[in-house]
Amino acid sequence: MQTIQLSLSPEQAADDNAIRTEIAKTLSVDTNDISSFRIVRKSIDARGRRPVVILQLNVFVGEQPDRYAYFNTFDYHDVTNAKEVIVVGSGPAGLFAALRLIELGLRPIIVERGKTVEHRTVDVDRIYRNEELDEESNICFGEGGAGTFSDGKLFSRSKKSGKTGRILEIFHRHGAQDEILYDAHPHIGTDVLQSVVANIRKTILQCGGEMLFSAKVIDILLQGDRVTGVRLADNRTLNSDYVVLATGHSARDIYRILTEKRIAVEAKGFAMGVRVEHPQELIDKIQYKGYKNDFLPAASYNLTAQFSDRGVYSFCMCPGGMIVPSATERRGVVVNGMSNSQRNSPFANSGIVVQLHPKDLSDFHQHGELCGLYFQQHLEHLAYVNNGGQNQKAPAQRLDDFVKGKLSGEISQSSYLPGTVSSPMHFWLPSPIGEALREGFKIFDRKMRGFVTSQAVALGVESRTSSPVRIPRHRDTLQHTQIAGLYPCGEGAGYSGGITSSAIDGERVAEQIKLDTINNRDAHTRKHFT
Repeated sequence: MQTIQLSLSPEQAADDNAIRTEIAKTLSVDTNDISSFRIVRKSIDARGRRPVVILQLNVFVGEQPDRYAYFNTFDYHDVTNAKEVIVVGSGPAGLFAALRLIELGLRPIIVERGKTVEHRTVDVDRIYRNEELDEESNICFGEGGAGTFSDGKLFSRSKKSGKTGRILEIFHRHGAQDEILYDAHPHIGTDVLQSVVANIRKTILQCGGEMLFSAKVIDILLQGDRVTGVRLADNRTLNSDYVVLATGHSARDIYRILTEKRIAVEAKGFAMGVRVEHPQELIDKIQYKGYKNDFLPAASYNLTAQFSDRGVYSFCMCPGGMIVPSATERRGVVVNGMSNSQRNSPFANSGIVVQLHPKDLSDFHQHGELCGLYFQQHLEHLAYVNNGGQNQKAPAQRLDDFVKGKLSGEISQSSYLPGTVSSPMHFWLPSPIGEALREGFKIFDRKMRGFVTSQAVALGVESRTSSPVRIPRHRDTLQHTQIAGLYPCGEGAGYSGGITSSAIDGERVAEQIKLDTINNRDAHTRKHFT
């Protein structure tokens, strides 16, 4: 096997025969001598006059490898009679914690307030039709978590962990496309991710794990400073010495339960803003410098700016995607982005958000550590008021009008299915957000000429970028700083930001629980024989 790198045109990169020809030229061999090649990494360089595709390849001459050789082994065995661990939430943190627990010989019991991904899809379709929101089954709540109805991005800015490859292999093992193993910016897409999530459920159940749906946690049970289990809304009690809190960034009731029981939580910085949508053709024209090619993927962007020491940046950019309603409360409007695996929508959208800190929220300081949560709620309700109370219709404004500070007479066509209502968002967005967005858009337009245009529309509000609350935990044991056996985990606890980092955190927590069970067993043995 030899590893080589090729720089190809988009047409060449899409043609296996053309790739094979370039490999032969590079290695000075006949094409017939090349038995196989495997793409290791794929990226696009659009900095030049014409975009090129960079391929890193493993090339096999005179030998035939297995089609896919995983770098990691996964031992999912029967844990029916093993020690039980309660996992609250079935987002990536909860699902990957459960899979890792099974590998380590422990039995996960996943408790999910929402429904299975199949039933959840029905409820989401109702929201698209602007029908009444189910507060327990929606784009944020249900099997797979908020990431199920997203772009399914699998890359992370974090350089702290080398476990990303393992996470990608697990997704691939459960039905994700081959490309996620080598794309520089891998994504699954919501259409594929739904089946992947269902396959992960099958693995958990086949191994003796348990998954409870429509099972909302209303209390965390304690004995002194140790967790003993959870109580559900139907008054069932589940008992375990180990509880993983992987509830996601939108489970506001969990934070309230913790504060009511005087279990420590902390206010943290977060970001809020709007979702901006352009025609995908326009973004392609800007990013690819007018070069048109059917073999190029839908172009994306990543933008940052500073205004008055406050960061303004693009978040969860969805090329070829659509804007979706992501509220979890009936009198609130929240927007987010989603795309399918092919990213073939005629629209591109991204959250454009502004950094906020607890000190910025003086009007909400009476809520203590939950000040950010209540500010989120306030802005979501404000968006609802400014759509005329029309369920999930979103207040919207042409982007150039937002920058100019004028009401839009009409709104450009949008992918947002519940519909839009023209609204002066420049007027009613709180000044720390509205002013920073206006100046940020001006800077973005200098970086991407044509970004601010009447063809673009801003929809409000993008409020669920991350949790405004952190649940503190020990750095080493990952247990809550006050409560033994309670493991805050993932985005909802403030320790990750996205699918991959949440999955990694879920695995880390599972490994610490295994260590804790071993230590407790050894301590019991020492006590017994002393």
